[in-house]
Order: sequence, then structure tokens, then C-alpha cells
Amino acid sequence: MTAYFIVQATIHDEAQFQKYREAVVPFIAKSGGKIAARRAEVHVFEGEHDTRPVVMFEFPSMDAIHAFWDSPDYVPIKKLRDGAATINVWAFPGL
Repeated sequence: MTAYFIVQATIHDEAQFQKYREAVVPFIAKSGGKIAARRAEVHVFEGEHDTRPVVMFEFPSMDAIHAFWDSPDYVPIKKLRDGAATINVWAFPGL
């Protein structure tokens, strides 16, 4: 079942965060994920949103998202964003 992985970031150091992007996007692709939306502006129809853009990836399953996130190969990539950004990450299964 398709699953979605959403990232929302507050970037503190654009140059350092770019290094993270350059490493993580190919790793996500290698893990079966593909970009569904990049730096998308969120249009709020009801309720609240903090106005930060989102990036959404589509994966073949929640298991694939967990395999990516929990991979020991992701650890050094994740360290690239230390101090460069504060992020929120969500994942959920599709239909």
C-alpha cells in the first residue's frame, strides 16, 4: 500500500541544508521513495498552518519508509542537517 512521507523545515543554514538535500534525495529514491511535491505552498481552507512549505515523498509502503528512516546508512546523512534546520516529519499510509 502506498505511503506518504511529509517534511516541513525551518532552515537556519541554507548552505548546510543544501548538502543534506543533495544526499537525502538520492537515498530516498534508492529506498523506493519519489518526490510528489517540492517546497509546496500550503493553501489553508480551514484551521491553521504555520505557512512553511512542505516536501512530500511517495513510498511503496510504510515498511519502506521505516526501512529508510531506520537505516544505518541514513545516520551520516541525517547528521548533515544538524544545526542547519529544525524539521517536522510525518508519514501515513495511503488507500
